[in-house]
Amino acid sequence: MSRLTLPEVAQAPAASQPALQEIQKAFGGSVPAMFRMVSNSPAALRSMWGSFGAFGGGQLGAKLGEQLAIAIADRNRCEYCLAAHNVLGANAGLNPETLAQAQRGQSDDPRTAAALKFVLKLVDQRGQVSAADVQAVRDAGFSEGEVVELVGVTALNLFTNYINNALDVPVDFKAVELTA
Repeated sequence: MSRLTLPEVAQAPAASQPALQEIQKAFGGSVPAMFRMVSNSPAALRSMWGSFGAFGGGQLGAKLGEQLAIAIADRNRCEYCLAAHNVLGANAGLNPETLAQAQRGQSDDPRTAAALKFVLKLVDQRGQVSAADVQAVRDAGFSEGEVVELVGVTALNLFTNYINNALDVPVDFKAVELTA
């Protein structure tokens, strides 16, 4: 049971309605429970939805973004995000083995593996990474802008993981077993 009110779209604050309408369109007529929960705070909803839009149009691409989200969700034991990003990752064209590898923080692609290692280090060390950690991801082929996006995507995923874990948002995607 959620720890705060999980409003239906029509009962969400008026200031949340524009973002909820965009989310409803993006998800084919429904609004996932996480966004309904966040709609309790119009500012938080605008921040979260805007960040998804900004990073969706960023340099990292949908496939890598989903792999990062899956790894971070598993590390933070966020069942909601793990389930949601497995669906979104499959929709982005990732196969089941690639999704499972991402959940373990691994990839056969060296560039993706470096990104996964970097973001999980960010999570584990609460952002306190070394110059060598940044250089390693640069050496894997990431530009300075992409490194900034890796940090930003990590922060966005921490935000969603914390919302779902702290507020016990019910999972409305097919469950995926945690490994962490």
